[in-house]
Amino acid sequence: MTAKVRGMVMAAFAADALALGGHWVYNTQVLVKKFGRLERLEAPLAKNHHPTKGAGDFTHYGDQTLLLLGSVAAAGGFELAAFAEDWRAFMKTYDGYVDGATRGTLENFDAGASPQASGAPSADLAGAVRIAPLVYRYRDDLDRLVAAARAQTAMTHNHPLVVAAAEFLARTGWAVLGGSAPVAAMQQAMAALSGAAELGRWLAAGLDSRGRDSAPAIADFGQACEIEMAFPAMVHLVARYESDLKSALVENVMAGGDSAGRGMAVGLILGAWQGEAAIPGDWVSGMRQAQRIAALLAAVDEKR
Repeated sequence: MTAKVRGMVMAAFAADALALGGHWVYNTQVLVKKFGRLERLEAPLAKNHHPTKGAGDFTHYGDQTLLLLGSVAAAGGFELAAFAEDWRAFMKTYDGYVDGATRGTLENFDAGASPQASGAPSADLAGAVRIAPLVYRYRDDLDRLVAAARAQTAMTHNHPLVVAAAEFLARTGWAVLGGSAPVAAMQQAMAALSGAAELGRWLAAGLDSRGRDSAPAIADFGQACEIEMAFPAMVHLVARYESDLKSALVENVMAGGDSAGRGMAVGLILGAWQGEAAIPGDWVSGMRQAQRIAALLAAVDEKR
């Protein structure tokens, strides 16, 4: 269990770091021309989005996930008020990319909104993909895990389908750590959800596409951030590469678009299944925050 639960967290972070090199490049031929096959941590090609970042850094998704891990480590668990305070202070002076959900949430906080009501109505999947630290902390308590995953997501992405996707990912990660294979775990998680029929249709579409090459399949779903595109694309990657974490994350990046959001979800699920040994060693050693992540995971364990 230790190798798999650590693998879940480290693979989510590694997916984000790997995606940085090609993040938000939509022309896949540009990716091929520049990288051939992007299998290393690279500085971002799209400098207009991540001008302050270098190889081994995270996108704004990974940075916020690391912030969540630090909040959980400090409090011994997830406390929404504490995370909101940490998040607000961090993002007000953040020197990375500030997306629409972040701007809207900061405006809502400044207007006096509580953390329960601060979230922007963003439909981006990214709000749901930060939850690996919560699965790590609450891997023995599904009810608390689901509540925490939904709350942290709604704080910035108060969209019903994105919040439901956070619960889906939490339940999937929990089931995989419990021994279910990823595809079966996703099906189990979906069966436990209510009021999210769209997610069920996107799950089916993603599963149906598993026999296709990833770049054209994801192009058909859509490469962008919105959940209607990113969710079935994420499912496709998990199903097609259920036993091959590295290929899943590389093919994700080579498919272009918001590879960081898709990748963090894929990394969470497949990292929980295949464990830490499945992550290429140079990805882990190349992450600039790898030692800090390890220290924070140890701190979480001390307070569990």
